[in-house]
Amino acid sequence: MDKSDETLEEKELDLKNTKSFWYADWSFPIIVGLMSAGVFAGTSMYFNYGTGAFNEVAFVAMLKAGMTGGSYGACAAFGASFLFARVLEGSLDGILDLGGSILTGVGLGIPAILLSMNIKEPIKSFPLALLTGAIIGILIGLVIYAIRHFTLKQSNSTFGADIMMGAGNDTGRFLGPLIIISACQASIPIGLGAIIGAVIFYAWKKPITGGAIIGAMIAGLFFPVKV
Repeated sequence: MDKSDETLEEKELDLKNTKSFWYADWSFPIIVGLMSAGVFAGTSMYFNYGTGAFNEVAFVAMLKAGMTGGSYGACAAFGASFLFARVLEGSLDGILDLGGSILTGVGLGIPAILLSMNIKEPIKSFPLALLTGAIIGILIGLVIYAIRHFTLKQSNSTFGADIMMGAGNDTGRFLGPLIIISACQASIPIGLGAIIGAVIFYAWKKPITGGAIIGAMIAGLFFPVKV
């Protein structure tokens, strides 16, 4: 078999993967929606029956404190900040951390925000919790896809963002170099911004992942990627 035949087979395989549910970009929001529906419904069970939340005990205790004392501010701020950071991280490096985005953000942050506004029906009703979580997850998936597609132009490079369990806890420190590489592939100015941000955070004795993300975003603001 010559090289032309091998290249043709590779192209056919790539085309097949793009049409496959598990590799297609359009399936990513659906998968995130299904996961978010389950996690949000787990929080509903915890709110109604005291068990079922998909989170660490210390994090769930923050929600419990709000349910007992009526103040959800700490839980809402904690969960929402995790969700925002992980969505930006997933958009840039193509890896969505389930712990920070879905479990903490969707499972704690968003329910706490709703409860702080005295909106209890999406949490009290299990079917409505499933629907609410699914809608939230689909929106998160669409945001990540849109950011990657319309800024970095890399939506087809991974056939949809990959998903990594626990990236924000044990392996999150290794994402910094991946983010820098991804930023360099987008454009030289964005890559330089990511490198400068990572260096500043390293000197500041902070995780370089955050510095790389912020640096790339600032550079992309002044030097956007053109089609």
